[in-house]
Amino acid sequence: MALIVQKFGGTSVGNTDRIKNVAIRVAKYHAQGDKIIVVVSAMSGVTDNLIKLAKEIMPLPNEREMDMLLATGEQQTIALTAIALHALNIPAVSLTGAQAGIVTDVVHTKAKIHNITPKKIHELLDAGNVVIVAGFQGETKDGQITTLGRGGSDLTAIALAAALKADLCQIYTDVDGVYTADPRLVPSATKLAEISYDEMLELASLGAKVMQSRSVEFAKKFGMVFEVRSSLNENPGTIVKEETKSMEDVVIRGVALDKNQAKVTLVGVPDKPGVAAKIFKALGDATVNVDMIVQNISHGTGTPQTDISFTVEKADLLKAQKVIDGLKKEVGLRDVIIAEKIGKLSIVGVGMKSHTGVAGKLFETLAQAGVNIDMISTSEIKISVVIDLAKGEAATKAVHAAFIG
Repeated sequence: MALIVQKFGGTSVGNTDRIKNVAIRVAKYHAQGDKIIVVVSAMSGVTDNLIKLAKEIMPLPNEREMDMLLATGEQQTIALTAIALHALNIPAVSLTGAQAGIVTDVVHTKAKIHNITPKKIHELLDAGNVVIVAGFQGETKDGQITTLGRGGSDLTAIALAAALKADLCQIYTDVDGVYTADPRLVPSATKLAEISYDEMLELASLGAKVMQSRSVEFAKKFGMVFEVRSSLNENPGTIVKEETKSMEDVVIRGVALDKNQAKVTLVGVPDKPGVAAKIFKALGDATVNVDMIVQNISHGTGTPQTDISFTVEKADLLKAQKVIDGLKKEVGLRDVIIAEKIGKLSIVGVGMKSHTGVAGKLFETLAQAGVNIDMISTSEIKISVVIDLAKGEAATKAVHAAFIG
């Protein structure tokens, strides 16, 4: 008998037939005597539709009300999943994030989990129930509903597994596991049997849609080994775990293309101490996550000026523009240029720490494919470049062929 946390994403619960299939899968584990906690996302398309409805009323809706609205998506799914289990004569109880004891900070739409008090979950499990928890949500200490950001159901599952000291955590999705690239984009991509937390973290933050990056951070912090596998078949998935020596033998573990980035260029920024700090502090205070930053110093005559370019998620672009517009006069910048048709192409691998020439090979591959590089960012185990979105897919295939095959 094991304590197992299973998370099912939006496509896995995309309609009532798929919800019934989830119930059948859960029933097999329950029949073995395992204690099961099921974490579910909203049905595919529901969250996007709720956002669309809100923005039809107001382009930048109040974030507290957005959390109130978006939390309803998962609440539909938990109830339907419980009903599907009842239809199989399996006792099941659905809980919202708040009822499951998930307490967060007060940052609406991107809340962080502060702690989990799973007393209610333990009581229900001990009574023989399958417990179904709404992913993506929690509540503040004073009872305000919060959401954890897109993909937050992954974080709910990992956090619950850690808090409950689960024997197994399974992340079910619509693909068989973690691939060397998006198989829909690169047909030659292959499934990985295992991947390190750091590699998975980089891939998740760089556009690979298999996992939310904060959930991988949480898993690494608490040493929670988990498996990414398909809800549509019984194939073994990819184990995400601590780095091992053998992982360094593979130079590049994966290639990712993020199509959801936008580039903001601030033109004619006064080149003096404190200006950049003021700009990025204001963006941080507005919970805008800035990724790559490039600053170009002007060498012309007159007052020293600089251009600063940075990337943000497209979902944060309106918020970022609002912040910059508020600072424009105060800072004294001359112009703001927005580019939305960009892609961020990245290669990731812990083997990069012990192998040379990786950057040169990447740049040469892109040059041969006729792809110009706009921005570059590196870490110990990854290199990211910003390129023209129109060439993103062809570039990804070329880079995958050069490094992985």
